[in-house]
Amino acid sequence: MKAIHTIRHALGALALGVALAFPTLAGAVDINSADAQTLAEELNGVGLAKAEAIVAYRDANGPFASAEDLTKVKGIGLATIEKNRDTIQVGAGGKSKPARAVAKSD
Repeated sequence: MKAIHTIRHALGALALGVALAFPTLAGAVDINSADAQTLAEELNGVGLAKAEAIVAYRDANGPFASAEDLTKVKGIGLATIEKNRDTIQVGAGGKSKPARAVAKSD
């Protein structure tokens, strides 16, 4: 029984280590390929209506080049992007990259 507990503990530590080593893999969402339901579930402050607007904008205008391009969607501002900075990925052609932090101007 002690061996099983030790194995579970080790697996839990391993999973935590992987999540910390690869934060963009855990809970990341590609704004260029995710459907509205996924966007609504994964992005803080984005409900289904805003998520549908993101998908509609993407369908009409093509893929987003950066996370900041989301501000072109009505109802999405820089505050929403900042809240989700670690979650947003911008993929193109099957490649994803994490969103970059933007210097804030005063």
